[in-house]
Amino acid sequence: MAQLEQYRGLIKKILTEYHDWVSGSSNLTDESCLIFDEKNDHYIWLFLGWEGKKHIRNTQAHIRIKNEKIWIEEDSTEEGIATELLRLGVPARDIVLGFHPPEERKYTEFALA
Repeated sequence: MAQLEQYRGLIKKILTEYHDWVSGSSNLTDESCLIFDEKNDHYIWLFLGWEGKKHIRNTQAHIRIKNEKIWIEEDSTEEGIATELLRLGVPARDIVLGFHPPEERKYTEFALA
């Protein structure tokens, strides 16, 4: 349980830092939004806005915790959420790059599932 709480905290810290950094930009035209669902362990950072009459939603990062591992389902950050998690002490064996097909995950340093 302690590890679960630690991972939740790290994920929220990383996404909040991105959100705060982008929200401080003077040329931001879309709204930066955070969604933290601790009950189901889904954590999302996205942009909402408009392009003319079209409503847009651009997911920047979607992370979830499943089977005691951190699954990175989407990551549009420059440095990479996995890199930041490693820097904060999360072992590679607890990180799954869910955006890679299962058969390609064996070629990374991270967990398969």
